[in-house]
Amino acid sequence: MSKPVPYRAGTIAIVGRPNVGKSTLLNHLVGQKISITSRKPQTTRQRILGIKTEADAQYIFVDTPGFQTRHASALTKLMNQSVTVAVSDVDAIVHVIEAGHWDAGDELVAKLLSGKIPVVLALNKIDHVKDKAKVGALIQERAAQFPYAAMVPISAQKGIQLKALLGELRKLLPEQPAIYGEDELTDRSERFMAAEFIREKLFRLLGEELPYAVSVVIEKFEQEGRLRRIFAAVIVDKPNQKGIVLGEGGEKMKRIATEARLDLEKLYGGKVYLEVFVKVKSGWADDERVLRSLGYE
Repeated sequence: MSKPVPYRAGTIAIVGRPNVGKSTLLNHLVGQKISITSRKPQTTRQRILGIKTEADAQYIFVDTPGFQTRHASALTKLMNQSVTVAVSDVDAIVHVIEAGHWDAGDELVAKLLSGKIPVVLALNKIDHVKDKAKVGALIQERAAQFPYAAMVPISAQKGIQLKALLGELRKLLPEQPAIYGEDELTDRSERFMAAEFIREKLFRLLGEELPYAVSVVIEKFEQEGRLRRIFAAVIVDKPNQKGIVLGEGGEKMKRIATEARLDLEKLYGGKVYLEVFVKVKSGWADDERVLRSLGYE
């Protein structure tokens, strides 16, 4: 008679340099949009928890900001601190890099990995690499540099090899019951998710115009049955940035609010009334007291 398969559950930090696809990977693993994404680096600013529950395991993923040195500010400091904390307080780590490519940003992240917590190297965007020999060469090179528990070429966007990645991660989780309920997808509140979805639209629709020092605060969140009324403020650093966010005649802001509202209605499964306005708060990105009041840890 075969022994029953033990249930495993634990936390897994997803780390990597900016713009390697960490948030896309989290969303595909969980099966729903939990972490916002855009082509612009540094979209993720706070740790986001995503939960995937299966018959034999529960994976609790922590999506972290991309570790970087581009902007020297209190905001950057807090973001980098959250990465450092994440890699020291989990059961396993997924280090996401681009398949066939390793640069100084990847090296910075690698230096955070102590070797005490097992690491799986996920070589993302495998579908973008024409010369697969480059991937093999990088795998051999990295194997000589660090004792990875496994190395898995994947495509987070297309879902390639994600089952294989989960299989490797399951081996690293402790034997214990599930920590969260099977229907839970994140530990973040609806209020937090509303701010994140608005911020995603700012990143996507403003592109290179988007000021680095921009954030979103939910000033009021009310629920009546399945209707949610949300009043949000976009916080910018300088008066001239207000016009960038609003656009001519407020058209840019209208589109940002509309697209965010549609995404939130999908997330909540109900109607959303969303009102978004812009506030100027000079120096907020370099004031730790202000940052903590905005929810940055």
